[in-house]
Amino acid sequence: MAQGIPSAMRSPMMHQTLRNATVLPRCLHKTGSHRPAVRSWAAAAEADASPITQATGQQVRVRFAPSPTGNLHVGGARTALFNWLFAKHNGGKFILRIEDTDKARSTLESEEMVLRDLKWLGLSWDEGPDVGGPHGPYRQSERTAIYKEYVDKLVEAGVAYPCFCTDEELDAMKKEAEEKKLPPIYRGKWATASKEEVEAMKATGAPFCYRFRVPKNKEITIKDTIRGDVTWNTDTLGDFVLLRSNGLPVYNFCVAIDDCLMQISHVIRAEEHLPNTLRQVLIYDALGFPRPVFSHVSLILAPDKSKLSKRHGATSVGEFANQGYLAPAMINFLSLLGWNDGTEQEIYQPDEIASKFSLDRITKSAAVFDKTKLSWMNGQHIKMLPEEQLKSLVEESLLASKTVGKKGTPFMEMAVKMAARDLEVLSEAPKELCTLLEYPLEQTLASPEAQPFLEDNMKEIVEAVLAAHDSGELKAAISTGHDGFKAWLNTVGKAQKRKGKRLFMPMRIVFTGRMQGPEVGEQLQLLALEDGDVCEGVQYTSLPARMEALRAW
Repeated sequence: MAQGIPSAMRSPMMHQTLRNATVLPRCLHKTGSHRPAVRSWAAAAEADASPITQATGQQVRVRFAPSPTGNLHVGGARTALFNWLFAKHNGGKFILRIEDTDKARSTLESEEMVLRDLKWLGLSWDEGPDVGGPHGPYRQSERTAIYKEYVDKLVEAGVAYPCFCTDEELDAMKKEAEEKKLPPIYRGKWATASKEEVEAMKATGAPFCYRFRVPKNKEITIKDTIRGDVTWNTDTLGDFVLLRSNGLPVYNFCVAIDDCLMQISHVIRAEEHLPNTLRQVLIYDALGFPRPVFSHVSLILAPDKSKLSKRHGATSVGEFANQGYLAPAMINFLSLLGWNDGTEQEIYQPDEIASKFSLDRITKSAAVFDKTKLSWMNGQHIKMLPEEQLKSLVEESLLASKTVGKKGTPFMEMAVKMAARDLEVLSEAPKELCTLLEYPLEQTLASPEAQPFLEDNMKEIVEAVLAAHDSGELKAAISTGHDGFKAWLNTVGKAQKRKGKRLFMPMRIVFTGRMQGPEVGEQLQLLALEDGDVCEGVQYTSLPARMEALRAW
């Protein structure tokens, strides 16, 4: 007898059928021992009363199940991260499963991109399509025989049935329901068809799908660790499709079967999947499968509180990686989108987050994706990098952007040091360096902010600088480093009775063409080291060229 199908869900014709049914309530597959047993139905019901897995003695097993139809979105990345953190915190297993039953949209290229981005984040998995495991295959497209076998079990038990309704008939039902203001549920004749009617229709070769027989007026409740008790009435749901007429299984059926056979203890996913849970729970219950613990995480919103999309800028993990964000910073930022440890701390390393992570600290309210905060956080992680690693990353960025063409030169060494200062994103390093190489003198002199210094006889500063350049005095001062240049600067100040802002701001404008930036002496040392290092096409004004521009002014 099929022990896992509760009597309340059985149709009148089911009772006779059940005597010979072979539904396996313990996730044991009769032809393959690689699908191990999990808890019994009674144990599952008891566990459903409490989300504390440790009390059941079952190992924590969580999964991330992306559809390979595009890049890894930050929302999906956060889902993967929460699952990974929970497994790591509890000494459990993190499983990667590819849900690729949508043949029209799923591609191997997308799957490879998702795996690449997960690896970049550092989210390694214990079982998956590329590493194998005891519960494979880990691609749904390779599990179709398993799904068909479980459909057959449900049909044999009377919980599912073949449906021969055409698209036209289904459209007519939908239209009639709309006119009568009824729920859009299936009301076709095949739910009550006799075995003879079904066999006769099959003999004609007519295409058919398989539908799940939804019990009438039954309250289904799940205990969600984030949302509390969530209850549905089954009368809002019609008999839904399990297997399409082309033989392909429907998403909710695949998920329920896979989660049980892979012994998933906790399902942590986005709240947009909450409506799917009713169908999945009905399948769990019909097959006597234990329900996992559910945690439905709120969506990630854009700053304008709309759903985060491409119109808000980068939304995929790969894009942020290419822009120069660090993986630990992304993990830090994503972990705080809906979770906190109850303190004011904001900067964490991945292992530290894992040591603190728990489902009861995930908030119900939606999180807002603030790229400004992500950039700040990334800057904090950049500052924590070992000096050699930071140098290597910035150097790589300058070379890849074709800003600097030579590696390991004195110019490159100093360029790296100056470009890395106060850097928030690695991809900004070339821009930071280009700012030091440019000389926007005319624009600065034309700005209102420069007018007080022009009116303070800035011309005498220009004359002193040009005289020092022509005599070689300036070159000698720069070559002796910070102290030598500072001594020369003070000498000019004494001669012209200038100090403080009256001396330093005009000098900054004269040498850099700007009113802000790194120390002037450092910038001049950088210019002095340039020896064909700057790539062609980069706007660069050498010190002699700057002196000529001053002369022309």
